[in-house]
Amino acid sequence: MELDRLFYPKKIAVVGASGRLGGGKIPFYQIVKKAGFGGPIYPVNPKYDDIDGEKCYKSLADVPEGVDLAICSVPARFALDTLRIAVEKKIGFVHFFTSGFSELGNRDLEKDLIEAARKGETRIVGPNCIGVHCAQSRVTFDFQMLDWNEDAKKAEADQSFDVKFRMDGPGDTAFLGQSGGVTSNFAVMTRARHVRLNKAVSYGNQIDIRAEDYVRYFAADENIKVIAAYIEDVKDGRAFFEVLRQTTPEKPVVILKGGSTDAGARAAASHTGAMAGRSAIWRSAMRQLRCIEVDTPEEQLDVVMMATSAKTPKGPRLGYLGAGGGTSVIFTDLAEKHGLQMPELSPRTRETISAKIPDVNTSTRNPVDLGAFGFDTRIMKHAMDAMDPDPRVDVIVPYFSLDFISLYPDELIIKGLTSFTNDAMKLEKPVVPILTKAADEKPRLEYLRLMALAIFRRAGMPVYYNLQDAIRAISAVLQWSENGKRE
Repeated sequence: MELDRLFYPKKIAVVGASGRLGGGKIPFYQIVKKAGFGGPIYPVNPKYDDIDGEKCYKSLADVPEGVDLAICSVPARFALDTLRIAVEKKIGFVHFFTSGFSELGNRDLEKDLIEAARKGETRIVGPNCIGVHCAQSRVTFDFQMLDWNEDAKKAEADQSFDVKFRMDGPGDTAFLGQSGGVTSNFAVMTRARHVRLNKAVSYGNQIDIRAEDYVRYFAADENIKVIAAYIEDVKDGRAFFEVLRQTTPEKPVVILKGGSTDAGARAAASHTGAMAGRSAIWRSAMRQLRCIEVDTPEEQLDVVMMATSAKTPKGPRLGYLGAGGGTSVIFTDLAEKHGLQMPELSPRTRETISAKIPDVNTSTRNPVDLGAFGFDTRIMKHAMDAMDPDPRVDVIVPYFSLDFISLYPDELIIKGLTSFTNDAMKLEKPVVPILTKAADEKPRLEYLRLMALAIFRRAGMPVYYNLQDAIRAISAVLQWSENGKRE
């Protein structure tokens, strides 16, 4: 299926556009305009003569020809008439934000919509969803675009560390989600972690274009490196699994399954009309198809960040660098439980690390305990340089404590972390920083966390806020790549 006209429309109509924000509707007209969409956007609403100074059309039938995408925020009772007009005008895609279909038991209306669409070439996105996002064409559902331009200008004027990452080039991550809320949250989370989103779609009840169609399209996009998905149900299991089988040898697919329990399945049915399948069968299929399964949106983003980093793990042998023995022990336990290894470093590596630290309250075996010297980024850099050529190590994991870093002035922190990052990116091995804090009541620590995150992410390094998140993400990406090697 050709979806270019959906993600790269040249003309858009917004049915149900309003000059008044709020009222339970997403202001698609204002969002797409603010995001910088380059083509004409036609607002449609019989209540207005104009919106924000632009002519407002009384009906979709009145808009100029050649519309590629109609975004429709109309009550369900008007959906069928709206679609019939779209078919007559040969509009490529109609996205229904509208709810009130099979999720409420109204399956006949969905059948009528499909029957009407098949009389022409118009395709349906949804219904009951927030639609599509494409960073390159700048069509989007992202409500944060309403104030993004002002935020970006302010950040640049203030020379803020929180540099502009939003709608900044095509990115390399795609997302498809059956839930509008989950899809919107994923977009917000990617921005917060500086993971650039290429394309996303919230597809709701998927009465026409289905999950496998979006996966197939994303798989063929050379700019997309990883595909993430929130799935409640699939309409055609055979077709969906076949698309995954073709996709996962080339790209990781990270799936969060909704409705994996009996209670969750009931919730999914009332949410998108989904009929969730048996959990055991699903999990078995995911393993066979080399999909990466996750249990939470946060874990999903952790894996996506690892999979799209500048350097990804190529083996399970970790080299840990930190200050303090207890944390090192906990990290080692977690690594072993997730099938990762903590090999003893080579004598030469240990000797080189030892040259910069005393042999009191330290250890160079692996995990490497640098003692109090672990708070010095220069010593950490030296240890990483020593560890990089060691053939026993595949991934270098430095551990930072914001509580101790906060003791230094901001300018020294920025200088130290920037220098550390520049050195880390010269290494052959991937570097996966862990950035933790023990105290929650100090706003300064949160400020420093965001500052360090921006510095690390600007260089393409994945960053995690605790040991277990880093371990799970490394393990998940390795399981995908190692399964491919065994085949």
